[in-house]
Amino acid sequence: MFDNKSILLTGGTGSFGKRFIKHILNHYQPKRLIVFSRDELKQFEMQQNFVNPALRYFLGDVRDRERLLTATKDVDYVVHAAALKQVPAAEYNPNECIKTNINGAQNVIDACIANNVEKVIALSTDKAANPVNLYGATKLASDKLFVAANNIAGARGPRFAVVRYGNVVGSRGSVVPFFKNLLSKGETLLPVTHPEMTRFWITLDQGVEFVIKNFARLQGGEIFIPKIPSIRILDLVEAMSGKREFNEIGIRPGEKLHEIMVPAEMSHHTVEFDDHYVITPAIKFFDDNVNYLQNKLLEKGKTINETFEYHSGTNVDFLDIAELKTLNQQCQ
Repeated sequence: MFDNKSILLTGGTGSFGKRFIKHILNHYQPKRLIVFSRDELKQFEMQQNFVNPALRYFLGDVRDRERLLTATKDVDYVVHAAALKQVPAAEYNPNECIKTNINGAQNVIDACIANNVEKVIALSTDKAANPVNLYGATKLASDKLFVAANNIAGARGPRFAVVRYGNVVGSRGSVVPFFKNLLSKGETLLPVTHPEMTRFWITLDQGVEFVIKNFARLQGGEIFIPKIPSIRILDLVEAMSGKREFNEIGIRPGEKLHEIMVPAEMSHHTVEFDDHYVITPAIKFFDDNVNYLQNKLLEKGKTINETFEYHSGTNVDFLDIAELKTLNQQCQ
């Protein structure tokens, strides 16, 4: 579906962006593949690694609506991955996080509607469900903006959807490279904020493939959530250091003990498919005929129990230590 199409990726020089671009170039023949980001050094470094006539590099910030209007001209598909993501940094710099994650989201929506982009997927996070930190709250607001954008766009406008998933193995700033760096410096005890902590776990490749498949699935207004395993933080410590001893440093500002991707309060809006969940819009859309129990790929879903909650601590699927070791090696 991406052959001879123009695709724009905000935050395109990040971990997700690099893997997304690699996947698209390996499997499709896009007309244009636009990397939109604010860091010229990272764009320069990407140009050394990716050589393809379809690639375009646009310097710009999602805070700049006019630049987005220029960048999205004649674009078919948009992936919105730009965000400020570090939880402690957001707690100490709340307004900066709001400017990028909320105002920037609205700018992306406005530009896509103005230029009649066909389909838009925004990346979200498990921290947007029942948020306790500012980062999660801004991403929840962003999710709501992208869902409601379908009404603003109207019957002939772009279709917007959201993809929400958990911690990405080995992504920049995540715990695996952090632990690896400490071990390389001779640290014997890894720092753990709380020994009972759990997290959802997904690889970059899985995240990219899920986003791409949902371009074919989406009808507009969905929040797509993959069925993925959880990990226990002490299992990760043992998988990486070979022992279970650790240095407890306490939960950081805005940090959760467990993560949630489908809150119980949204279970009555949620549809279960074989390999994913969909949170359907809580608001009434202009089109009452959308059947969220069957997507555009004709995959059929079912409603779930109203007490259901997709929770990293009660997930039915956990990675064991051997699986964590294998996954970490594959993601290096």
